[in-house]
Amino acid sequence: MKMKSCNVNNYILPSLIGRGWGVGLLLLAIPFFTSCNDEWKDEQYEKYISFKAPLNDNGVTAVYVPYSRHNDDGSLMYGEEGKSSYDLPVIVAGTTTNGRDLQVVVGHSDTLDVLNYERFGSPTYRPDITDLYYKDMSTFADYPSTVSIKSGEDVGLLRINFNFKNIDMVEKWVLPIEVKQDAAYKPHPRKNYAKAMLRVYPYNDFSGNYSATTLTVTNAADPNNATGMETARGYVVDENSVFFYMGNIDESRVDRRFYKVKFQFVPTSADGMQGTVKLTADNSDKNLFTTRGVPQYRIYEQADEVQPYLLHHYVIISGIEYDYTDYTSVENYPMVYTVKGILTLERQLNTQIPNEDQAIQW
Repeated sequence: MKMKSCNVNNYILPSLIGRGWGVGLLLLAIPFFTSCNDEWKDEQYEKYISFKAPLNDNGVTAVYVPYSRHNDDGSLMYGEEGKSSYDLPVIVAGTTTNGRDLQVVVGHSDTLDVLNYERFGSPTYRPDITDLYYKDMSTFADYPSTVSIKSGEDVGLLRINFNFKNIDMVEKWVLPIEVKQDAAYKPHPRKNYAKAMLRVYPYNDFSGNYSATTLTVTNAADPNNATGMETARGYVVDENSVFFYMGNIDESRVDRRFYKVKFQFVPTSADGMQGTVKLTADNSDKNLFTTRGVPQYRIYEQADEVQPYLLHHYVIISGIEYDYTDYTSVENYPMVYTVKGILTLERQLNTQIPNEDQAIQW
């Protein structure tokens, strides 16, 4: 009703003054206007509960978590390699500060099957399509069933604990969580606001998207026609190892699990900034994986010339050369490839942010 009275007076008053009703009427009208000025202090929105987990085009939220979380002195925070954690923000919406103590109930979401069907299709006509599906990683994670948000605060943090030991990143792991219904609050009704579909990428010092423009892939049947690549992703194996898919194979192939090559980084300097790389493959007997020479790696850092607080962190792997056989693309027609060249990883670190995973500009 305040806004309605305010709008009517805003319209009527100039008209009356224009007809000569005078200043007296203006003074009488002032209380009507002052009653409108404080409306912005009232809540303009329902105080729904949601996660801070915006979805990308693939229907998930990319989350980067250290493979092992460390203390400032370098020791393992949780005592074991592969144990880590991530704080997921839980938000009270609204234009005014939350005025109640809340216990927000969270739990597993059952929408992953729906997401897989919508993104990749049904296995009815192509059973192997499930190899492209997101996989529920709840067995690698645990979290409390409630999140406390105190009066006067609008954000609480859900601490998710991970154990990445022996995780196989050939699977596209997603952790589905949702805000559960409760009499004390309302989960956000808008699609996916009260759900978090976390596509979790554990990382170590060597994982991530490498530039592969100087890496060539050559088919033995056509040795004069080498092809290049744009990028190659290194997935975590353990604290000092990653795997790449061989050649130009990536996670869009249903048979990708047969073409993993492990890169184990072995430091030769005291500071670990350079060393050798050992290449191995799980099923070398089938894809006839062979390597030549010993790849080298080196790490160096450089401050940004324009933004000095940005630090460019590079990992360069040189001397890569191996052969592999693609034995699944075409039935009964194995194809031999040679991969040769250099891979370069760049991370940009914001040195003004002390938090390890937030400092990296993914």
